[in-house]
Amino acid sequence: MSASKISIVDKKPDSSQSLAEAITRSASRQTYYTIRFLVDRERVADAFRAYGYFRWVDDVLDAEAGTQAEKAAFVNRQKTLLEICYQGETAPELCAEEQILVDLVLHDTEKNSGLRAYLRNMMDVMIFDVGRRSQMITKAELTEYSHKLAAAVTEAIYYFVGHGDPTPQNEARYLAVTAAHIVHMLRDAYEDTSAGYYNIPGEFLQEHGISVSDIESQAYRQWVCSRVRLARRYFRVSLANQAQIKNLRCRLASYAYTARFEWMLRTIERENYCLRCEYPDRKSFRASLWMAGSILASVILFPWLKIESRNRVAEPVRIKDP
Repeated sequence: MSASKISIVDKKPDSSQSLAEAITRSASRQTYYTIRFLVDRERVADAFRAYGYFRWVDDVLDAEAGTQAEKAAFVNRQKTLLEICYQGETAPELCAEEQILVDLVLHDTEKNSGLRAYLRNMMDVMIFDVGRRSQMITKAELTEYSHKLAAAVTEAIYYFVGHGDPTPQNEARYLAVTAAHIVHMLRDAYEDTSAGYYNIPGEFLQEHGISVSDIESQAYRQWVCSRVRLARRYFRVSLANQAQIKNLRCRLASYAYTARFEWMLRTIERENYCLRCEYPDRKSFRASLWMAGSILASVILFPWLKIESRNRVAEPVRIKDP
């Protein structure tokens, strides 16, 4: 893609909305209905575009087809397209999915908006994922990776849901989603490792003399335990922050995003930090019922009751031999 000869092309924004909705519904029913029922009416179409576009990018990068060099070229094209769009220009030859991004940027008229923060941080996450494949990751890189994703998701929630209401501006702003991402990486440890994505720092592996595939080892389980306790602490601290969100729909969206990861956290704790290849029960009726109850409890019950409950769960633990 050449950055020098570009002109604005706004092709059938309704078409990009329909495509983004279809991608979202196919990828995540929870996200689809969250957008449908909780997002501000005037921003529903762009919320579908925001999720659908990066779902497409992620699927392209995760696909078996294509070399590492081709995937790097693909994501760099997307990064270039994003920056060109914010300069008031866009490429004349786009695929249907890239038009989703063009329409998103054309609709972003706010200076330093949450949408812009979402797009740029999420693009950085995608670029980092391509570069880290089959490579060891450092602790500092892992922390920055989670922070970028947390910033992207959090800013998107605040932009699309209750955007006219004030949101908490403090150190805990991104902690709930950071915790969710920590749990996400634990949940997908087997799948990610087989695909060449290593979610454990190289320093830890070297210190304990294990490899990335030693997921069942005692040392790896110690790492899992430390990450679970960090996520638990982040979730606990973020409760007070979430309670300060003025808009009820925004609070619901925030709780709905994190509830599934809190369920997963409890599961990993119950199973003594032994990770599984798959967790099909996370989509069960029982799990859905627990998540719904957790969301309602977060909104209805006094926050300190839930904090007390989670403090008890987060007591120091010992890893038992399998």
